[in-house]
Amino acid sequence: MNPLWLAVGYLLDRARSRARAALRGDPESGAITLEWIVIAGILVAAAVAAGVFFVGKIKQYESNIP
Repeated sequence: MNPLWLAVGYLLDRARSRARAALRGDPESGAITLEWIVIAGILVAAAVAAGVFFVGKIKQYESNIP
């Protein structure tokens, strides 16, 4: 099995379990707050932007190779 899919599956499982705990109203659930959701969104957007930028630069350098 691909380790990337294993890691993604683990993270999704953790997010689901935390969401279930937050919906139950358990004070010890460690519910995800709006601030953390915003921070995660910013990090994802930055990672996507960096990925697009680096892929563009790699393609540019590849075109220079004879």
